Parts: sequence; structure tokens; C-alpha cells
Amino acid sequence: MTQKKEQASGDGNRRKARLAEALRANLQKRKAQMRSRRTGEADTRPEGLAAAEKPKE
Repeated sequence: MTQKKEQASGDGNRRKARLAEALRANLQKRKAQMRSRRTGEADTRPEGLAAAEKPKE
């Protein structure tokens, strides 16, 4: 019985992390849209966090 609780707890944590990541991505997208609408031109900022980028070689 404790294994089921631990597994459910682990699944819940993964779900929360996945939802939090999706929320951050959505927020970044909406911010970029608002910036481009405000200035009247396309937003040239990169998507996502700079730390998430692959290193340039």
C-alpha cells in the first residue's frame, strides 16, 4: 500500500513539473506576442530561456 502512495506522489510531482513548464512556455509566448503587437513589428528575441540553449561550437 505504501508503494502505491509513493508512486502516486511521484506521478503527481512529475505532472506538476510538466504543467509548470508548459505554463512558463505559454507565458513567454504571450509576452513575445504582446511585445510585437505593442511595437508593431515582429519580436526578434529568442524563444525560451538562454540557459536552455545548446552551446555554440
